[in-house]
Amino acid sequence: MLRAAGVGLGDEVVVPAFGNVEVAESVAMAGALPVFADIDPVTYCLDASAVEAALTPRTAAVVVVHRFGRPADIARLHGVGQRHGLLVLEQGESEAPYDEIAQRRERAAYLDAKLRGVRTPDGGDGHTYQQYVVRVPGNGRPDRDAFARAVRARGVECRVPVKTPVHRLPEFRRCVSLPETERAADETLALPVDAALTKRDMQRIVGACNALGGLLQPAF
Repeated sequence: MLRAAGVGLGDEVVVPAFGNVEVAESVAMAGALPVFADIDPVTYCLDASAVEAALTPRTAAVVVVHRFGRPADIARLHGVGQRHGLLVLEQGESEAPYDEIAQRRERAAYLDAKLRGVRTPDGGDGHTYQQYVVRVPGNGRPDRDAFARAVRARGVECRVPVKTPVHRLPEFRRCVSLPETERAADETLALPVDAALTKRDMQRIVGACNALGGLLQPAF
């Protein structure tokens, strides 16, 4: 799509650093330079104000990636594109069937109500919970990675959704301030929310996490 729009050598394309490296790689393959902007801490998608701050006379496009089933604020991002004459492209996620999304939302609501000591996701409009991503703030106490190891030891599968932001990778290393991206990479943890999970599975997830909740400062 970038090539079809004439984006190439000498152009810059604003992309998120929180997520998969493939987006930045696609920009580079088109001959353009990926420029990283910070994310909104609620949606984990590009923040419109951060995008606007990253623009230069060479910016030709913005690639918006919807993350974890929570859509970006696409209206504001398209507004930025319109004000500056930029191409705004969206990359979505593969969506589960509607009945499965409904079940994921039910399980997410259960976790929202029961979990303690972690920050649960903001559901917002249209969240399909492709991943149920909580935050485990360190606050000088056991951090996200220690929490994840302890949860796994209690029989609950969990994963770090973004281990290394793209701007930290050797091939795309940039000296850029992305505080929300850095914080999200350090704190986020994806817990199971699959439609196949039974009530007993959900209780096990809550029990494992809440048993460790006392290790953390209260979540606000």
